[in-house]
Amino acid sequence: MAMSGGSDDGSPMMEINTTPLIDVMLVLLIMFIITIPVATHSIDIDLPAPQPPTNVPPPKRDKNVLSVDSQGTITWNGTSLNESGLVYQLTETLKIKPEPELQFQPDAQAPYESTARVLRLIKGSGVTAFGFVGNEQYYQFGKDPKEPAVK
Repeated sequence: MAMSGGSDDGSPMMEINTTPLIDVMLVLLIMFIITIPVATHSIDIDLPAPQPPTNVPPPKRDKNVLSVDSQGTITWNGTSLNESGLVYQLTETLKIKPEPELQFQPDAQAPYESTARVLRLIKGSGVTAFGFVGNEQYYQFGKDPKEPAVK
């Protein structure tokens, strides 16, 4: 016990030293966090199987063109699709060996959200033969039209 609180009179300190109490609390907190059991239980849920769309033609064997227009409409080889139809087409192309090339051509005025959603679906499907088509039309994007083209 400290007998002097900074004065020379030798009287005991009136403040309690809280540093050891905080140290003990931190050690106890860490011990409790380590000993908490990990939640490993799971619940099995039977989800309905998705039905293939009826109005979608099968994918081509050599290449398929996917585009998003200025209204955000998704088209697959010229046929309009919704997102579930796109997922179906992507899974069907993965069944074809060798995998057909998927050419993605979004419109310049296509909404960013629609294009990003389509790209997310493509990435999630596992398609590997993928390419952007038509990027050469944006070669001069953001450049001064009077500036000479660099070759």
